[in-house]
Amino acid sequence: MQELEGLYKQIIENIGEDINREGLVRTPARAAEAVKFLTRGYEENIENVLNGAVFDSDMDEMVIVQDIELYSLCEHHFLPFFGKCHVAYIPKGKIIGLSKIARMVDVFARRLQVQENLTMQIANAVLSKTGAEGVGVVIEARHLCTMMRGVQKQNSMMKTSCMLGSFRDDQATRAEFLSLIRN
Repeated sequence: MQELEGLYKQIIENIGEDINREGLVRTPARAAEAVKFLTRGYEENIENVLNGAVFDSDMDEMVIVQDIELYSLCEHHFLPFFGKCHVAYIPKGKIIGLSKIARMVDVFARRLQVQENLTMQIANAVLSKTGAEGVGVVIEARHLCTMMRGVQKQNSMMKTSCMLGSFRDDQATRAEFLSLIRN
């Protein structure tokens, strides 16, 4: 943490601020703690997050967890992007504990990311841990790298999807999922 604090101190000084100014004296420490928290996904793994919460089940209809809030950092600009994630799967003998799906989203979101890869990582993890017939993931997010800099488009939203198994192969399954997550 001391090394991170030192780097934040350098950044503050390099932009022309006085690190000894009252409002900035503790900023390097606070910023280091914040970035450690925002990237805690590097210290987590899916097995630990699941903690055995994959259960046998005869359920064979679509399961959807909708509107999972997510917060991540753009790997290109180190600026936040945030939004919601919708995860669906069709069980084939195994279901995941409800809270574990949201926790899986966080493992990948709390890393430096691009939304496209984040969407695929979540879908692949759900598929690999459940052996589901199919998985669908849609993320809708706003990116501060687009809103605060560059083109400065405050109302833009990026939507990405990853469809695996029956969600990719069966148009009716895909359509059902997409219709159910519309608000």
